[in-house]
Amino acid sequence: MQRIGLSAESREKSGKGAARSIRRDGLIPAVLYGQGSANTISLNPADVLKILHSESGENTLINLKLKGKDKEAEKVAILRDFQRDPVTGKLLHADLFEISMDKAIKVKVHVEITGDQPAGVKEGGLLQHNMREVTVECLPSLIPDNIKIDASALKIGDVIHVRDINVAEGVTILDDSTMAVVSVAAPMSETKLEQMLTATPAEAKEPEVAAKGKEAVAPAEEGAKVEKAEKAEKPEKTAKAEKAK
Repeated sequence: MQRIGLSAESREKSGKGAARSIRRDGLIPAVLYGQGSANTISLNPADVLKILHSESGENTLINLKLKGKDKEAEKVAILRDFQRDPVTGKLLHADLFEISMDKAIKVKVHVEITGDQPAGVKEGGLLQHNMREVTVECLPSLIPDNIKIDASALKIGDVIHVRDINVAEGVTILDDSTMAVVSVAAPMSETKLEQMLTATPAEAKEPEVAAKGKEAVAPAEEGAKVEKAEKAEKPEKTAKAEKAK
């Protein structure tokens, strides 16, 4: 598991005005979550890009040096989320999550297909990469950079399920063991393809009414949901970034 050092500065002001000021200085606003708190900080976007472009990507362990007004602190964190400008692609905001090296955490790990072209594909079958990532639970030091699956021996109709994946000791995959990760499907016949292209869509059924004259009202559920401290300063028109390649 890769580790990268990163410096951050604590800040007292929040909101859209403060966020714009931070960006004008070449930094980006961020939040460090953990231990039931949310601390507003500022980061160098180049450091965040270094994490995204690393082999471990968002699962990279961050040795965070946090500079406060009167003191400095060192923490270990991971990148939980980030936002880019939908037009320019520039980083706008980041969320970090503080972790403890002796407590297991849950993260998503990329699934990589390795090996030669599957035998079934050579016979005309279609390779299907059903799951691009899996959820694992382990100590931070055991987080794999990726999970490699050799599909070269797969024939038409063969499937590699979650239960077939081998992981290191101490790492547990939490996804349903019966889910297909990689498979080789039989090629579609010309007749079947023609039938699919010429078939007329069935008319959708009208929904049944359980009780006429009565509206179903879902009761509001109250929870201990903690709102993000930086919600007010995040830009309105942003799209969650795809994982950097």
